[in-house]
Amino acid sequence: MRKLMFVLAAATALTAVPAIAGDTAKVPVTISAPAAGQGQVVFFRPGKFVGSAIRCTVREDGKMLGRAGNGHYFVVSAAPGAHRYTTKTEATDTLNVEVEPDETTYVKCSIGMGVMAGRPNLSPATPEDFGQVAHKIKPTDMADIAKDIAKDDAERASKAPAAAAASN
Repeated sequence: MRKLMFVLAAATALTAVPAIAGDTAKVPVTISAPAAGQGQVVFFRPGKFVGSAIRCTVREDGKMLGRAGNGHYFVVSAAPGAHRYTTKTEATDTLNVEVEPDETTYVKCSIGMGVMAGRPNLSPATPEDFGQVAHKIKPTDMADIAKDIAKDDAERASKAPAAAAASN
């Protein structure tokens, strides 16, 4: 009986851990308005254990726009009109988005099961969907995105002459 009381007391103590000094709730993310006459798209990836090592690389017309790692988001300015965004690992997923002037559109990237690697999936989302995870995710560093885009552009440029020579 004494051992049972000790175990119960220990279990209660473990579940009633006091907050650590300075431990405060994260403030939700606020996305600023797009530039006048422009629209913007917020690509976000909620933090999940499944597929956590895979980044969601988003492209339009083959050009990289950015990458959202596990628990990250990024914002892309976009001209009003139709846009076709893609992401790919072993399979390609495409999402058509109609960007409205002076509005923000949200796109969620999730990672599903694949044969060799996780498969990113782009799906339309609402401001409420983003708001539910905004306090848990953080922006992708813009300097990192710029480096990734420059590297991707260089790789695509080096492959273009080889592809042109092969077709001649």
